[in-house]
Amino acid sequence: MFHSINAYKRVKGGGSFQELQGADGQPSIPNFQKNVDCFTYVEAKFGAKVVNLLGDVERKPLDSTLQKVKIMIFSVIFSLNIAIGNVSLQHVSVNFNQVMRSLVPAVTIIMGGLLGKPTSLRRKLAVLPVILGVACACFGDMSYQMIGLLYTIFCVLLAALKVVAAGEMLTGNTKLHPVDLLSRMAPLAFIQCIILSILTGEMSIVMSKPMLPFWDMAVVVGSGILAFSLNIASLQANKLTSPLTLCIAANVKQVLMLVLATIIFSTPITPLNATGIIIVLLGSGAYSYVSVLEKTQTPSSKFTLVGESKFEDDVEMRPLTK
Repeated sequence: MFHSINAYKRVKGGGSFQELQGADGQPSIPNFQKNVDCFTYVEAKFGAKVVNLLGDVERKPLDSTLQKVKIMIFSVIFSLNIAIGNVSLQHVSVNFNQVMRSLVPAVTIIMGGLLGKPTSLRRKLAVLPVILGVACACFGDMSYQMIGLLYTIFCVLLAALKVVAAGEMLTGNTKLHPVDLLSRMAPLAFIQCIILSILTGEMSIVMSKPMLPFWDMAVVVGSGILAFSLNIASLQANKLTSPLTLCIAANVKQVLMLVLATIIFSTPITPLNATGIIIVLLGSGAYSYVSVLEKTQTPSSKFTLVGESKFEDDVEMRPLTK
């Protein structure tokens, strides 16, 4: 659900990878992105309140200063991940950006290891075909500027850091409910985006414009609703599976987005792109199989390769589906 919503948003909002390019070959970036992000975070805050009223959402008090600092840091990571991602697309092609983002699972594995949460060798091997497949599926115009490369690398690090940090907030010592976490993080992210909007001059430009037409405002409101649903589904998936599994699903989403763009907009794909799609589908199936296999094996019967984690309760042993 999470990645289907995200793929629909990307395709509906911008078309295919090629159609996201401007007439001069450079990526076409939506105007006033930071202001749209502000609106999205406001809807996320109110949406979390509505879900809290309709459902049984446990709200945990943040007693320690450390927990409050963690929420603040997570909101900064969340905001920067979006802001840097948009900035990077001004200096690199969309294809280059997507190929680089296929490396997020590998960075997530490294970060998990640094946090003392090792990933089994079989799972690492299962990740490789997915990364390779996404790179082939998204391969195309690979033009970039040096500053864009640096932005994109930073964007990859932030994307991996976001899912790892979210996993810690949802399953670590804090153990917040996804709606609770979103309701605490969204107001902070809103303030940060307002500050960025003022510093970059977007706010003054928006204030000088007349009121948006009804349908344009409806698109902004609808985008916020979809973004709220996306954030809830993303955090819930992270809580029930693991950061690595979520990154693998994100890579599959990129391929789903390409397939949807091909079907809806009749965008031609090369044999290399088609091969990449097949590799991703097979690789994600292999990853799910390894996940389920590790989940169901007992400690006594579990075959362990050299360098493979032996911890039965390791978070990365959770499968893609339950």
